[in-house]
Amino acid sequence: MKKVFMMSVLTSFFLSAFFYFSMAQLTALPSGGNYKASVSERIGLTDVTIDYSRPGVKGREGKIWGTLIPVGYIDQGFGSSKQAPWRAGANENTTISFSNNVKIEGHDLPAGKYGFFIAYDPNESTIIFSKNNSAWGSFYYDPKQDVLQVKVKPVALDKSVERLKYEFIDQAENSAVVALEWEKLMIPFKIEVDYIKDQLESFRAELTSNKGFYWEAWDQAAQWCVQHNTNLDEALLWSDTAITFSNKNVFQPYSTKAMILDKLGRTAEGDEVLKKALPFASMAEVHQYGRQLLAAKKPKEAFDVFKMNYDKHPNEFTTNMGMARAYSGIGNYKKALEFAQKAQAQVPDPVNKANLEKVVKMLQEGKDIN
Repeated sequence: MKKVFMMSVLTSFFLSAFFYFSMAQLTALPSGGNYKASVSERIGLTDVTIDYSRPGVKGREGKIWGTLIPVGYIDQGFGSSKQAPWRAGANENTTISFSNNVKIEGHDLPAGKYGFFIAYDPNESTIIFSKNNSAWGSFYYDPKQDVLQVKVKPVALDKSVERLKYEFIDQAENSAVVALEWEKLMIPFKIEVDYIKDQLESFRAELTSNKGFYWEAWDQAAQWCVQHNTNLDEALLWSDTAITFSNKNVFQPYSTKAMILDKLGRTAEGDEVLKKALPFASMAEVHQYGRQLLAAKKPKEAFDVFKMNYDKHPNEFTTNMGMARAYSGIGNYKKALEFAQKAQAQVPDPVNKANLEKVVKMLQEGKDIN
């Protein structure tokens, strides 16, 4: 009985010691000198984050790809997986997360966090996104947990990369390429997002929050739709809401509404909206509207707007520049030059001075400044 008691005491002691030892572990560098790293990028409205460890070449040039990183799938001699891909890094398996749904090389992948693996092949590697994002390496890799597999072509690099890294390259509004680079090889894959869809969903959600009590928010959403020529019917409703919240005496939301109506082919309605709103527009807003008309290839309508602004605010820098643009728009460069030279005497800052010098030179050469 005494021996049983002593064994029980000793067992409890060692378990307690092990527990406290585990709790007392201090923070230190990862094993093997493999640096931990994280890289993130926002593509459209989608946040993409890659967490990984960075092994070094360490004098093993020519022995990384195909040797240290084997071709295809292998039995690593540990764990349940007998056909395991590379962990695409070191130590813990690499993970990649997406805040919204994406496409990988044209294939759909839902939002979420994934274990990221690569079955390397010099001609065509397989990149793998797995439901298992908490494993250590690929020792327990199970293809049944794969959400997506995609084939990509490795690319040779001119210069050697000592430590493995992931980079975002070839960024665009709705896409980017993620490139794994190590030694003299890059394995790239393209991520695409539905930026238009994500942005509209974001607007709809935010406009139901406290931000929706300000006309500027509704106007911003409507303007974005105009700029991207999308969702115009809903944008028209948003511009009406902006007008209502602005107490109907602010020019900007009327201008946005007019642009939407023009995009919808209802230009005459848009013109009427602006005629009613122009009386309470500021000098700068009228000037900007005139420039919008010039951009829309409506020089006669723009001339009338610039002239109205000049009559209300004569001989100002802004209105003199407006008249220069107005006359240039209808091809009267001599008259446009007169107003541009008047504006030269009123130029407010060095940036405008430099731009105006270019404008004057163009008009002297008989060129349109718009």
